[in-house]
Formats: sequence, structure tokens, C-alpha cells
Amino acid sequence: MKFVDEAVIRAESGKGGNGCVSFRREKYIPRGGPDGGDGGDGGSVYLVADSGLNTLIDFRHRRIHKAASGEGGRGRNCTGRSAEDLLVKVPVGTRITDLDTGERIGELLAHGDRLLVAQGGFHGIGNARFKSSTNRAPRQSKPGTEGEKRELSLELVLLADVGLLGLPNAGKSSFIRQVSSATPKVADYPFTTLYPNLGVVDAGGERSFVIADIPGLIQGAAEGAGLGVSFLKHLDRTRLLLHLVDILPMEEAHAPARAVRMIVSELEKFSQDLGSRERWLVLNKKDLVSGEHFESLQQDLLADLSWNGRVFAVSALTGEGTGALIAALTDRLVEIRADTEAVSDELTVEDEPWNPL
Repeated sequence: MKFVDEAVIRAESGKGGNGCVSFRREKYIPRGGPDGGDGGDGGSVYLVADSGLNTLIDFRHRRIHKAASGEGGRGRNCTGRSAEDLLVKVPVGTRITDLDTGERIGELLAHGDRLLVAQGGFHGIGNARFKSSTNRAPRQSKPGTEGEKRELSLELVLLADVGLLGLPNAGKSSFIRQVSSATPKVADYPFTTLYPNLGVVDAGGERSFVIADIPGLIQGAAEGAGLGVSFLKHLDRTRLLLHLVDILPMEEAHAPARAVRMIVSELEKFSQDLGSRERWLVLNKKDLVSGEHFESLQQDLLADLSWNGRVFAVSALTGEGTGALIAALTDRLVEIRADTEAVSDELTVEDEPWNPL
């Protein structure tokens, strides 16, 4: 199935049913009075997160999602039936924006989350509701209100703990194949990765995390060059970034230090938050260089970059060094999650009203 992570849809809620103008007409009851019932409410449109979906491709073929309208009221004080709400399933991680106003309506981050995107119309009022001591035979009623109609932009942002960065052919796909059960395409030419890939890493001891591989970035990606800019948003929810660097590139233009600076520059242009996120340097293709030569290349690179963060040397092809990297990632993610939960608990306590009892 083709991966589609953006779509535009039109959500139309149902109109409220009109109120009825009616008078009771029965034998021996010449002045029965008004008995027009109210209409029913129109159906609303909800987006519901479903973990069984992983792409927005269905919305490319079906753009308009319309809920039913409420029924009109009838005589004998019969109220019209309200229409059922329309539930539209979307993948977990979908971000919804109103195209007309630019408002970010919300995000669906867990299975079963529900978001109202178009409110159904309110029911009309029948003439029985207008009866009073001074208005014994009202002939007025109210129609139901129109439902909302909204043009919505859907963006699927993958939920992953760790994101992979790097130039084309840096070895990201080989790395994710080595450490997880994901099987992305691997070849000896650039841009073999055309769509993001997710892999679940089993760290042992019932511990695991999700890693995301996006298409390789090139210079000018933040302005639209290449493929990576279309998928940089998938790194928004990652907790940590792994920057894979080919330690022995075939082209001088892709020299390690130059490659690192270019990727960092594109990240900062795309998002300051993403550019400042915790990032580890992973030097790949260790198997192609002898030990002493590799140490020399690594020292020169770190000195050129003035790097003071964490650095790992691996071979995505043979798996050398990946075990230590996965162990370190697992420990760090546990720390990040614990810190996040502690901050969340503090905010919850502060938000609670003071109770002296």
C-alpha cells in the first residue's frame, strides 16, 4: 500500500430538522390547539483514531464526509428523529487543521481518541412550543440551523521515540533493518527510501521503543529540494535524534563534517525546536575502515565539529556496535520518560484547586 501522509477533506454536518406547524383536528374537538413537534438535531462529524490504519490514502479517493440531517417535526407533538453522528476513522498521530482559518483543531494521539470537527445543526421548534395564554393558536415555528461545513487538512505525523537523520546512502535503512524487524528497501543508489519507515526495537527485558527512518536530506531541503522536507514533520514527536554519518563517503562533497553541518542547517531552517533537540552522532560503515584509520577519522571529525555530545561507531551492515548503541538509547529514553512524567505530575498538582480538608 502506498504511504500517504497528507490529505484534504471536506466535513459537512447535518442540518437540524425544521419545526412543524400543526393543529389538533379530531372529532368533537373543534379547537384542539397547536400540536406541531420539534425537529431532530443534525448529525455531527467526528474523527476517530484507529490503530489499524497507517496511511491517509483512503482520503485521496473520498474527500467529502457528510453526516445526515435531522428529521422535521410532525403533528400530534411528534418530534423528528435526530441523525446519527458520522465517525470517520483516521490513523493514530493525525493532526487536523482548518484550511480556511489556519486554526490547529487538534491531534489524535491514542487509539480511540475522538475529535469533533463539524457540529451538527440544532433542531427547529414546532408551533406547540409557542402556545401561551395570549397566543392560543400560534402559526410560527423555527427552522433547524444549518450544519457546519469545513475544509480540513489532515497530516499524519508518525509516533516514534527515536528519529534517524542523514544524507542519502548514509545507511539509515540498513541500520533500521539491523536493529528492528522493519524491512525497508536497501540499494547502492541514493533515495532508495521514498517513504518513512517505522521499526520496533526489542531492547530485551520487556523493553522496546519505536524508531523512524525518513528519506535522506539534501542541501536546500528546508526550501523544498529533494524528498526529506516532506517528511521532516515526522520527527516532531521524537524524543531523540540519531544522526547517521558515512565515515568514508565516495564523494568529497559528502565529507563527514560537511554532511553534519548541512543536516543541522536544514533542521534549524525547518524548525528551531527540532534543531535544538537532543542528537547523537552515529558514525556508520566502520567495517570499511581499519581500526587505527577509523580512530584517526573519528578524532578529526569530532575536532572539526567541536562535538561534545554522545558519539557511537557502528556498522549497519554487520551489526558491529549496534548493541551498545541500543542499550544506551534504551537507558536514555527511560530517563526522558521519567522526567516527562515528573513534570506532568507537578503540573497536575499545581492545577488542582486548594482543599483545606
